[in-house]
Amino acid sequence: MTTAQQTQRPTSAELDAADPLALQREAFYTPDAGQLTSYLDGNSLGRPLKATSANLPKFVEEAWGSRLIRGWDEMWMDEPTRVGDRIGEVTLGAAPGQVTVGDSTSVMLYKLIRAAVDARPGRDEIIIDRDNFPTDRFIIEGIAAERGATIKWIAANPASGVRGTDLDGLLGERTAVVVLSHVAYRSGFLADAKAITAKVHQAGALMLWDLCHSVGSVPLELDEWNVDLAVGCTYKYLNGGPGSPAFAYVNKARQEELQQPIWGWMGADNPFGMTAAYAPAQGIRRFITGTPPVLAMQPLKDMVELIASVGMEAVRTKSIKLTDYAISLAEELLVPHGVEIVTPRNPAERGSHITVDHPHFADVTARLWERGVIPDFRPPHGLRIGLSPLSTSFAEVELGITAIRDVLLELQ
Repeated sequence: MTTAQQTQRPTSAELDAADPLALQREAFYTPDAGQLTSYLDGNSLGRPLKATSANLPKFVEEAWGSRLIRGWDEMWMDEPTRVGDRIGEVTLGAAPGQVTVGDSTSVMLYKLIRAAVDARPGRDEIIIDRDNFPTDRFIIEGIAAERGATIKWIAANPASGVRGTDLDGLLGERTAVVVLSHVAYRSGFLADAKAITAKVHQAGALMLWDLCHSVGSVPLELDEWNVDLAVGCTYKYLNGGPGSPAFAYVNKARQEELQQPIWGWMGADNPFGMTAAYAPAQGIRRFITGTPPVLAMQPLKDMVELIASVGMEAVRTKSIKLTDYAISLAEELLVPHGVEIVTPRNPAERGSHITVDHPHFADVTARLWERGVIPDFRPPHGLRIGLSPLSTSFAEVELGITAIRDVLLELQ
């Protein structure tokens, strides 16, 4: 980057001053500077909201403490679908009756992928890319062994991500389901969900999107894109806290033809009937299994309402500005020292984190954590800079990337 280009680029202070979402940062709990100076890992675990600090004790004292078991009849039986509908409305582009909350991401993936395979008799192939997140790949390996299915692996370039053309030669009359991440966990590449879904449907297969790295940071239109199935976590950009429950989206057009494999009392047609045999509930409730984690759902509700107050388009606009700024800083401060920027420069092809590679980044990350600068590391040598639009400032990005440069120089 030339001196003239550096001069033309706004400073972090100017960017923060012009940021229409700057005041939203005050909604988040932030530890003192002695514990944290730059948090660049919101794509792994979002910061808690101050509202949650007040709402959780209130839930304990009132909904739980005062109503006790009556809470199930009064509100909690419908909490998985009520919260699901709100997530769908605010972040997924999903009409009511298609989203439920509960279980972990891994369990949700298992239920929906297994249901998709079983719903396509005569089709015994599952397609996934080799660089997808381990849990997605491991779940599919287990299902393939269970059902005698074959896995067809996409060998996409990890830096450029999975494109529709990568499915050429793999999709066919034996394809049951395709499973891809909307935003790649390593590079931050943003896939063209609409086009890929249409291509999968042309082959007669079902499409499942893993939304863990896109929900809450990238606008989604699952209904418009005619997506069949989707799963996402709630502890990243939905700030539900460590281990907060995942959600499952099942398109209404697919709900009656799919039979999820883990039958439990809460997903039965008559949960309190204590019937001798299982009969699935109607609609999205049939994808619930056991007693839902009602307490664990409460924090994410606070974040969904914060997102609703500003709108996903504003969130996306801030995300693009943050990642643009991070890339420009990386080009200026890191690339001259042997760092490679893995994430696409085109904002239309990236989510809300960027990844930079260097052989020393495992050691760099460990030292940064000791100094209160928190990115994260993904082997073999990727350092991820996660930028949560509503809680991250431009000054924080500058401080963090400058610290990465400084520690890298110490090790060279």
